[in-house]
Amino acid sequence: MEWLAVAGGVILVAVVIVLVRRGRGSGDSGAAAAGSGDAGDDRLRPAVADFRVADGAARVYFEVPLSDGDDPVLGELLGREAIEVVREKRHQLPIDDVTWVVAFGRRGTEWVEAARISLDTPGTLPPPLIPEAFAHARRPELDLFDRFADLPAHAPGLVDRIRGEELAPLSSELRFPGIVAAGLRSQGIDPDSASAGDIVLGVMRVAGYQISEAGVATYTALRSGQRTFVRVVGHGAGEHPELGEQAIRTFVVDFGSAGADRGLLITEKYGPFEVYDRERRDKRVRFVTRERLQSFIDALSMS
Repeated sequence: MEWLAVAGGVILVAVVIVLVRRGRGSGDSGAAAAGSGDAGDDRLRPAVADFRVADGAARVYFEVPLSDGDDPVLGELLGREAIEVVREKRHQLPIDDVTWVVAFGRRGTEWVEAARISLDTPGTLPPPLIPEAFAHARRPELDLFDRFADLPAHAPGLVDRIRGEELAPLSSELRFPGIVAAGLRSQGIDPDSASAGDIVLGVMRVAGYQISEAGVATYTALRSGQRTFVRVVGHGAGEHPELGEQAIRTFVVDFGSAGADRGLLITEKYGPFEVYDRERRDKRVRFVTRERLQSFIDALSMS
């Protein structure tokens, strides 16, 4: 899972578009389209709110939060996905005179045009994406846990500085490469306001994990035959900014009872020394704490 010019950018967009269609469990964060495809289609896709054909245009409205500025990566992704929606709906509504496919997302409460695609021949859609173009992004050897050697063991001086203070919003500390941000928004996850759990689970889906809810703040992630037990620990107002020992120990015990191959704890709190001690003693257990989030995102986007 670890994660030149125009051609390179097109390949990256292809990676997100198809992986965003992968199946996932019904209890995940973000908005998935459960019924936008054909029967039996379990791909993870942007949720479709509405579909209309009028005046030579097929308009597809996605429940996707748009950024404030222009986002060409997300725009191309939604444009291509809109074409697939039209392809599926063409037996329900006539598209013989359609010359434009228009994709919309949400900005606040308003629908905003994200992409407009012209059809060379009215009613004739371009071919769908070919999966082989992005197969390298889901190679079994690209393993999430292998990337932890690249993540910082600690952030010198940072934890001492914030002890006793309220944690700042994650959006003020994290940067999202365009392809990662587009992958998150396509799941209905707004990187500007999402929690650490939503961000990490969303990025894992883009990287090819099938994620299903297994309990309160608990998930199962499947990829390449490996089953990962995932626990999300949130941060409430007035709570200590460092991950507590009890939360760590509860996670370790529950992981052992789950019978999974690996265990992953995600939190926007900072990690105490016990986190690194646990990882040294048990290579099956890993923690994505606040000081590791940016490196985790960067490592996945680089893969």
